[in-house]
Amino acid sequence: MKRPGPAVGICISNGSFAGEPSMTMANTEETIIYATEEQKIDVLRRFIAEINTYEEPGSYLIRVLHKTQKLFGYIPTQMMDIIAHEMGIPTAHIWAVVTFYHYFNLNAPGKYTISVCLGTACYVKGAAQILEAIKNELKIEIGETTSDMIFSLRSARCLGACGLAPVVMVNDKIHGEMTPKSMLELIKKCRKKAAASNE
Repeated sequence: MKRPGPAVGICISNGSFAGEPSMTMANTEETIIYATEEQKIDVLRRFIAEINTYEEPGSYLIRVLHKTQKLFGYIPTQMMDIIAHEMGIPTAHIWAVVTFYHYFNLNAPGKYTISVCLGTACYVKGAAQILEAIKNELKIEIGETTSDMIFSLRSARCLGACGLAPVVMVNDKIHGEMTPKSMLELIKKCRKKAAASNE
């Protein structure tokens, strides 16, 4: 059995983790976005096959779930069944893990995922007002996605940028010193980009 070391890896330049199966064909953003569902499933199966060569592969379930969400953007129910079959873990256990950790999404995300930091530094500087402005503008609650699949709304305990509070993250980009007004302007810009990409 392989001993890959601690389950928490060190991120390396291609987006995988040190000690993690490399799975080269899925390491670039372009590959993940444009791969077919069958190709993504194949990548996931091969990833799990490598994990299964480690000691106590079940302890790497969260890593497998992260890989799944990286590939699909969320954790589809069908993928939970595949993971259960490939790893020999009950689907009910996988479901419990996915629903326990707020990071994992059970629904397909929109083009732009807005994460509002509700940590102490952001909250005291108006994060709640920013969140309300988003909810009123998009007509969705935390954990929901707009019907046009453009926006998803999430909350976060801390985004690690307290010096820029209040902070909002759109996909992977941090926006600091936000106000309800600047948040609505940002949403407007995202809408324009989404419309332009569909033309």
